[in-house]
Amino acid sequence: MPHSDSVFFAIPGNINTLTGGYIYDRQIIAGLRNCGIKVEHLPLSAEFPFPSTSVLEKTADLFSKLPDNSIVIADGLAFGAMADIAELEARRLRIIALCHHPLALETGLDKIRADMLQRSEVRALAAAQAVIVTSSATRDLLVREFQVAEQKILLAPPGISASGDSTIPFKTDVQIPTLLTLATLTRRKGHDVLLKALAQIRHLSWRARFVGSRELDADWADWLLEETRRLGLESRVEFVGTVADPEEEFKRADLFVLPSRFEGYGMAFAEALAFGLPIVGAHSGAVPDVVKEDAGILVPPDDHSALARALERLLLDPELRQRMPKGAQKAALALPAWEQSVGKIAELIEAL
Repeated sequence: MPHSDSVFFAIPGNINTLTGGYIYDRQIIAGLRNCGIKVEHLPLSAEFPFPSTSVLEKTADLFSKLPDNSIVIADGLAFGAMADIAELEARRLRIIALCHHPLALETGLDKIRADMLQRSEVRALAAAQAVIVTSSATRDLLVREFQVAEQKILLAPPGISASGDSTIPFKTDVQIPTLLTLATLTRRKGHDVLLKALAQIRHLSWRARFVGSRELDADWADWLLEETRRLGLESRVEFVGTVADPEEEFKRADLFVLPSRFEGYGMAFAEALAFGLPIVGAHSGAVPDVVKEDAGILVPPDDHSALARALERLLLDPELRQRMPKGAQKAALALPAWEQSVGKIAELIEAL
């Protein structure tokens, strides 16, 4: 039976999944518990954000059994797709929505499905008493396009695991630079754009490591592998899969590249900054908030030629590759610690 003095954290799918959103959820749960707040994990179906009728019925039943006046933090991967449940249960539960990024902005959705998700998320967010976001870009987006009152939004960015250690040596004389991209193999992350860019700079010396799960969109992952072969890059691009601890990947890399079409925050960018890696990415979502001008080069989303030019510039300019790590570590030192965001969320819970 649920305990009435607990905070419930509703999360769809496997909580141990190695993606930024799940890492954030785990860190917040652990941090709140360290603050003395009882947190119960409320598992939801992995079918979200596209649940079947039976899954919605089971979710409604699960929420209906929570004690009156319970505080429920609901991860947006599910919450945005359960507007009917949110509106019904908001009458007796104190719901906090956690929006990593709006569901309707996921790459690859047709217009009908995107519009459906946007309408659902607008309703669900309206039913929440508060909304946690991980970046100012997402906050502004929810105010502008999802009708969320700004005073209802709490900004609680992710922390970083690395320390931004200024003693990390800058590697400027590497014969074959390693380009690291760390992200799940999904359309939004832009691996296809990166492959096209790499094909344009095949005349340069480099190797690339694509670290990230193939399981969230297996068809897309298979397509990326085939595209790599079609472009003749299979000897230079390695699909590593999931790694439990990416620290060694950051340490062995010379440059971090990730041309995401949209990011609600971009935790991998923050970690790369802390390891002093020059960054090449897309000017999209919250990425410009994390990656400052002296730490990397941002190009327009979906522009593989601009991405290729940025990579070529860094690969051919040792002085720039030496200057940018200093900017990266400076930016990392300005990023928040997990304790700060946990403290903000704990204060919100107390206020409710």
